Amino acid sequence: MLNGEGRASAEQRAGAFGNEGLSPPLDALIGKVVGGPVQVSEADLAAAKASGFSEDQLFELVICAAVGHSARLYEAGLAALAEATGNGDAG
Repeated sequence: MLNGEGRASAEQRAGAFGNEGLSPPLDALIGKVVGGPVQVSEADLAAAKASGFSEDQLFELVICAAVGHSARLYEAGLAALAEATGNGDAG
């Protein structure tokens, strides 16, 4: 997903995955995908499209952001489980 073929560059996909290093208005869109997906509006998508991103690129970037956020939540859950059980290896 991050390094394979795609319409968005690998750098853009990595930025969306990590929710960092993105320029406006893409940063606002990805921030909403990560922090409150129900807040994403047509205006957010239109602004990103107006800044030069295609629908295919935005689709890829939104997916990368969602998967990145899910991965961070999963890792946090594993860390919390390890701490709660006193076990350094939750997996």
